This record gives sequence, structure tokens and C-alpha cells, in this order.
Amino acid sequence: MKKIAFLLLLITVFACKSDDDKVDDNPFLTSPLVNLNLNLNLPQYNPLKFPGSSLVITQQGIRGIVIYNENNTIYHAFELSDPNHVPNDCSRMEIEGIEASCPCENDTNKYNIVTGQNITDPSLYPMQRYRAERVGDNVRVTN
Repeated sequence: MKKIAFLLLLITVFACKSDDDKVDDNPFLTSPLVNLNLNLNLPQYNPLKFPGSSLVITQQGIRGIVIYNENNTIYHAFELSDPNHVPNDCSRMEIEGIEASCPCENDTNKYNIVTGQNITDPSLYPMQRYRAERVGDNVRVTN
């Protein structure tokens, strides 16, 4: 009886997948080390003081990071490399409002920078998310 219970437990553990498995299983993107501390008192980070605005940081991530201020408490940060193909010269997405789009020829991928979901085809990989939190006058972005 103990063997059967143990076997059922093992099957349950290995059969269940979390919601993050699709993100974790993305064969196109790696997880680069990201550690940003953005001081909102500095002029270059001024857009992050206003809800509904975003800022692109090109110095970290694979092709850069977009940070979006939802309400001065909640911030979202995502990788700018299109998650549905191998990073290349054109895979750095462009931001317009709350949408990120891939400029590659014949690529219609568009993503929501608040949720990271693909707008044109939700079955595709979502944007790679980084942790973003506001601590005092700083926004920390890490993975």
C-alpha cells in the first residue's frame, strides 16, 4: 500500500505543470543577470514617476528592458527581445503606448507591456518578465 501511495505521489508531482512552465521552457531566450537600481530623483528616470508611462533601459537584459509604471506602487519589467524567435539584429521590440512590437520583417508579434501576453496570438510565448519593485525613491529590477 505504501508503494502505491508513493507511486501516486510521484506521478502527481511530475505530471503537474505550473503556469510559469511556458515561460521557463522558452527555447529562444536565456535568463541574463539583471540587477538595476533606478533612482527616481535622477532626470533620466523621470518617466517612471508617472503612472501609465514606461522607460527603456538598453544596458541590461538580452536586447534591453522596458519598465512600466502602473500606479506608482506596481511596476512591470520585461525583456525587449521578442520571445518567439532567436535574438537577432531586428528582434529588439519597439514600444508604443502599452504595446511592444517586433520590427522584424514579416513578424506581426505584439505584446502588452503590463501583462507580457502576446496580443496577436495568446498561444505564443509571453514576454520574459523581470521582478520590479519600488523601494522609497528607487525602482529595483532583478531576476
